[in-house]
Amino acid sequence: MSKSLKRVENALAEAGVDVRVVEMPGSTRTAEEAAAAAGCALDQIAKSIIFRGEASGHVVLFITAGGNRVDPGRASALAGQALGRADADLVRAETGFAIGGVAPVGLIAPLQAFFDPRLLDFAEVWAAAGTPRHIFAIAPQKLLEITGATPADFVQQ
Repeated sequence: MSKSLKRVENALAEAGVDVRVVEMPGSTRTAEEAAAAAGCALDQIAKSIIFRGEASGHVVLFITAGGNRVDPGRASALAGQALGRADADLVRAETGFAIGGVAPVGLIAPLQAFFDPRLLDFAEVWAAAGTPRHIFAIAPQKLLEITGATPADFVQQ
């Protein structure tokens, strides 16, 4: 078992969340792939989008519905700094995950995080579990609670 997957499973267990991580036969790197694999609506995928803070140099996490795109201006205003593209090395160094498998839980250090309220429209959402082939289903309110993210409007209209 990968270290990343184990961290996610441990984080969920420590939070008292009883969910089952599922290994899919194909990739779940994109929201479209994950939705097809899970058999759910695109917006039921809780994407973990990472930006680099221009002032701090640290990453900021945006957990958004699969069909939504993060608006850089809104996101920057929420983060209190200009945001830019986070490269693969920075993402791995600050989250412990590779791009394509970034989970919203099991991060190696606490991050500033924001949560798309669109996810709360569903009884269940699916999120990455630390690898490009593992995902888990969870109630969105519970995901919001255990991530400590701030609900906010940061998507493109």
